[in-house]
Amino acid sequence: MIERDIVVDGGRILRTYDGGARSPEAPVLFWHHGSPQTGAILEPIAVAAERRGIRVISYARPGYPGSTPDPGRRVASAAADVARIADRLGIARFGVMGASGGGPHALACAALLPDRVLGAVGLAAIAPLTDRFDWWAGMASDAGLRAAVDGRAARARFAETEEFVPESFIPADWEALSGAWASLGADAGAAGEAGPDGLVDDDVAFAADWGFDPAGVLAPTLLVQGGLDRVVPAAHARHLLEICPNSELWYRPRDGHISVLAAVPVAMDWLLDRLTA
Repeated sequence: MIERDIVVDGGRILRTYDGGARSPEAPVLFWHHGSPQTGAILEPIAVAAERRGIRVISYARPGYPGSTPDPGRRVASAAADVARIADRLGIARFGVMGASGGGPHALACAALLPDRVLGAVGLAAIAPLTDRFDWWAGMASDAGLRAAVDGRAARARFAETEEFVPESFIPADWEALSGAWASLGADAGAAGEAGPDGLVDDDVAFAADWGFDPAGVLAPTLLVQGGLDRVVPAAHARHLLEICPNSELWYRPRDGHISVLAAVPVAMDWLLDRLTA
């Protein structure tokens, strides 16, 4: 994995990670990390991509380790940042995939970069805040997002005393974190130790206007959702399925928020079909 800092508008830095296939002709996947994470390419993602000849690019969203904070960023801001990274690396077209908090940012790229994004995948992706369904129902811990509704200052105050709620994960999630996805837990811990800015700005962006309409995601879109997810409940995936016009849902009834990531390899297969068509 190659780590590099890419300087964008106004001298802002985006910490970028480049891994997977080295061939110039290799299909490219931009991975959008969860909240909170560092943006480094996790081992299961790197392994699955290498086996499929996919080049994976990831980056730390503003406020996460190595990337300059960008207070007031919206979910839509990810599209411009990805375009800048792709331009710098000489990448014309690509797929996008994101898990949890990364899901909306992947959709932003698909909506706002329609000439470049060939397909999108969201795993346990949160939906835009709406009253069309009970957006909060089923969340084991919604206090951070509720604070974010009141703005950045309120969310930052909550972060001062915020603690993880263990009940957010089902036994299958804890099993995944002690096994195949142990790197995710370690990475989330590293992101948390670096400070709350990235997570605060993510939550504020999720709870506000995203800056784009998911109905504008015209690229083929795959949603993968665990039926027992207590962080992003299944109703979010069903809502995204309704509003994204070219989407399909893989529903995994026994999975939670982390165990659903077992679908990453087969989701890459789905995306690879779109990247090489």
